[in-house]
Amino acid sequence: METLSFIIGIIGNILSVLVFLAPIDTFWKIVKNKSTEEFKIFPYVTALLSSCQWVYYGVISPDGLLVATVNGFGIFVESIFILLFLIYAPSRMRMKRAYLVAFLNVGVFATILLVTQLALEEYDRLIVIGCLCVGLNIIMYASPLSAIKTVITTKSVKYMPFYLSFFIFLNSGTWALYGFLQNDFFIWIPNGSGFILGAIQLVLYAIYRNATKERPLAEGLLENGVVDNNLII
Repeated sequence: METLSFIIGIIGNILSVLVFLAPIDTFWKIVKNKSTEEFKIFPYVTALLSSCQWVYYGVISPDGLLVATVNGFGIFVESIFILLFLIYAPSRMRMKRAYLVAFLNVGVFATILLVTQLALEEYDRLIVIGCLCVGLNIIMYASPLSAIKTVITTKSVKYMPFYLSFFIFLNSGTWALYGFLQNDFFIWIPNGSGFILGAIQLVLYAIYRNATKERPLAEGLLENGVVDNNLII
């Protein structure tokens, strides 16, 4: 059983790397166009906070090596993505997004780190961090759904990257299995939820994929910024 768990964990690590790298195409477009257009920063901010928390969990957990290492890679990748996002964000939105990054990824994480280290014993610390990781992972997996209003309104999946949703689906399913084999509900519960949410995103993509090709006008409106500014996070 331990050997099987290790193999599943390695597969999960590989898929996690693919999840972290999936938005490369999106950021290539951002750099090429020198604009973030209608892409959302929130998924990357939550992914960075989630990776920080999972590294912390992996460090204090007896069997957390695989979890800590892959999320360390996630911290590196998500930090680069967020930096590019801030560089190419519209000037009117840049400070707002920078404050969001500072608040969540510096302020919140530093507070959690200090409080759990100073106020909790080892076992309680593991439980608290595990629960926080569960919540953050569910938010991270659900965050691409923040584009759902744009997708339905414009009948276009241009701003909901397919590969990110696809690899979330595979990755969360693998980690859910790993958590089940390890009897670690802090891993299998959020990843089981991610598996379901990933499936929902793929269904949404399948519904509107052909509509995207048939609605060049909608894409034109998006590319020219004719979109409700309230959709931008």
